[in-house]
Amino acid sequence: MARLTLHATGRASPELVWERYASLDEWAAWSPQIKAVHCPRRRLTSGMSGTVESVAGVRAAFTVEAVDHQGRQWSWRVRLGPVALRLGHEVRAQADGSTTTLTTQGPRLALLAYAPLARLALHRLVRP
Repeated sequence: MARLTLHATGRASPELVWERYASLDEWAAWSPQIKAVHCPRRRLTSGMSGTVESVAGVRAAFTVEAVDHQGRQWSWRVRLGPVALRLGHEVRAQADGSTTTLTTQGPRLALLAYAPLARLALHRLVRP
């Protein structure tokens, strides 16, 4: 199992960045690989599960492990066939915006394949 940590800093406020995470309806706006999130709940909540649909129509199952709205942190597990990833997200205030951090654990090849899309998504996430 490998681990990869990515960061992005931008001018969006930490409140705005967190809201983009907390509202599942926002995910497709900042994450270019996501077409839709299929889940009965539309706000990020511990224990919720559903599927994330890619722009190519592929669906990956997910379960949210933990959410700390005050601390602006959350983690989830995503599975696509035999490949499972654990992703941890964090938003921190900066002098002129925010920084978001993504720590991903899973098979090395899966992390390397996912990294370019994740970097792009994180940079879009912190844009005003």
